[in-house]
Amino acid sequence: MRGRKILPTALSLALVLVLTLQPGCRDRGANFTIALSDKFSTLDPIGKESVDAAAERIRVLIFNSLVKKNEKFDYVPDLASTIERADDGMSYTFTLRDNVTFHNGLQLTSADVKYTLDTVLASSSGKAASFFEGSGPNKQGFIKIIEAPDPLTVVIRLRKPWLSLLTNLVPIGIIPKDSAPSQENRPLGSGPFKFVSRDQAQQIVSLEAYEEYWEGAPQVKKLFVRVIEDGNALQAGLRSGGVTLAPLPTNLTPDAFKSLEKDGNLQVQAFTGANIVYLGFNVQNPPLDNVKLRQAIAYAIDRETLIRELLLGQAKAAHSILPEESWAYAAGQAYSYDPARAKQLLDEAGFRDPDGDGPQMRLPKPIIFKISSASVATRQYVDVIRSYLNKVGIPVEIETMENNTLLAQLRQGSFQMTTSRWVGGNQDPIFLKDLFHSGEIPTETRASRNRSRYQNPEFDAIIDEAVNTADREKSVALYRRAQEIISRDLPMIPLWYPANMVVATKKVGNIKVDGSGDWGFVKSLTYTR
Repeated sequence: MRGRKILPTALSLALVLVLTLQPGCRDRGANFTIALSDKFSTLDPIGKESVDAAAERIRVLIFNSLVKKNEKFDYVPDLASTIERADDGMSYTFTLRDNVTFHNGLQLTSADVKYTLDTVLASSSGKAASFFEGSGPNKQGFIKIIEAPDPLTVVIRLRKPWLSLLTNLVPIGIIPKDSAPSQENRPLGSGPFKFVSRDQAQQIVSLEAYEEYWEGAPQVKKLFVRVIEDGNALQAGLRSGGVTLAPLPTNLTPDAFKSLEKDGNLQVQAFTGANIVYLGFNVQNPPLDNVKLRQAIAYAIDRETLIRELLLGQAKAAHSILPEESWAYAAGQAYSYDPARAKQLLDEAGFRDPDGDGPQMRLPKPIIFKISSASVATRQYVDVIRSYLNKVGIPVEIETMENNTLLAQLRQGSFQMTTSRWVGGNQDPIFLKDLFHSGEIPTETRASRNRSRYQNPEFDAIIDEAVNTADREKSVALYRRAQEIISRDLPMIPLWYPANMVVATKKVGNIKVDGSGDWGFVKSLTYTR
């Protein structure tokens, strides 16, 4: 199975022309340009539309949070120097670093942190929703009050013990007091790079190093972030020197990485990834409400061969939503390639081979497999998965659509089967509750993450206890039981952990990407003109 060669389209050729005509593009290294594969909506870290994975890549360059994740996905201080949880779990005390300034030169104080968090909690932002339980008039906030008793101390008092506080603080960039109204047009934070300008139409952001950054000024002094959705245009930009760095480009196929590797001016590096590519089901939609059918699908897919021959080894098979590096990881029930077992499960589910000699389709009509039209690489592996399923008698019809349309249909439950990847969230075991708890099923008024519409009282009880258990040893046992249930019921099939692929000119050094794949590594890059 080989990746298909994609011929340049009129759009990609136009983008190639734009890239090669950019000032300095003929002089490799004159501009430091980072390519982003997906469009972003806003750089505002706390605004109404602040939940935006593409924008989050850029935001990590401009903003810091109170808390961050380390390479083992544990929560550690960022703008805070220490974090103390009260013995009764009813409050957290953060001591701030005393050498941090914002890009306008003002020093970070507890008043800025309180202002930022109070503004988020009072907003309709997607980030705000995580700080409340329930919905509509019955929703209640976990945070009772935020106090700033002195310039370097922040105390967050809770309505009840809530272990997810640190989880939800990670994506909230701290901003200066009273700056929220201007963040949309001129983002202002304390991160390694300062915002200079943005061309929203062209999806280009200009940044420059913040020389007073508290961890030391970046070596790259000026950089552009440019959205390049077309894979052919991205390859052309890398080869011409118009693109300096392409971190985790989702629009490049495995074949494209291998081709770029042969360019003497470029380097291609692969880092162990923690994000997850998965198959998702609507388990309330027949026939996928039948667990044996979902298990049959899992056994029918030869992931190892697919990873080796189509993905060219640029991934690792996954047996849990959590990454293997997580302290709470458990494989549960593993599904190796076994088409005979898949057919047996189809028989047990009532989907028998009409004449017993295969490969007639066992289902009365195809399963609709909805995917985003944005990624050629996704379409390639989906075609292979469809072929595997057809071989055991499961007919599949692929339907492609614009990404925002697809997301809307997933939230509404208007789908049978889909595929995508979770970026970042799956590194915390609390995410298991977000994905699979019956109380997290999306409604018209709540865009929650349990798009599979999965409901299991046994799982709910275990995960509720796990997320409220501070004792690590006890919580590990609970999270492992939860993963065993999910691996049995399969509301979602983990496929693989994609490698974090990076393409850059050879003038870029010190490229070190952690499992989460965020862009925090950019601040430590070296660059030789």
